[in-house]
Amino acid sequence: MEAMSDSSRDAVRLDIWLDVACLFKTRSEAQKACKSGRIEVNRQDAKPNRLIRAGDRLDIKRPHGRLQKIVVRAVADRHVARAEARLLYEDLTPAPTLEEIEMRRQERIYRAVTTPPRAPDKRERRALRRLRGRE
Repeated sequence: MEAMSDSSRDAVRLDIWLDVACLFKTRSEAQKACKSGRIEVNRQDAKPNRLIRAGDRLDIKRPHGRLQKIVVRAVADRHVARAEARLLYEDLTPAPTLEEIEMRRQERIYRAVTTPPRAPDKRERRALRRLRGRE
């Protein structure tokens, strides 16, 4: 785990750390979250270029009103294995309540019903033609 912090590297940009810690899929996603005000560091709105150090507290506003609370344990500026990336932070987010779980389930059902059907691809079109007896 050579990318972990040592005496020469004690701080790293927020957007880079969020990407390396696998809290966002890409660095640009992390930048967008910072710019839109969904990330706070030590209870202050954070820009993507803010330097993060071990011990900092992050609040990440996730979809559907969820709030993820993170404490930075170590910094890294290069990608590491996902298992090692989880060691970079401690997740203090409380477990969801039964009401939140039910609300998320209802939301998934609602999205599944309201999502418009997609057009069939080439393989599906051929199968439909065979079913209708046109091939």
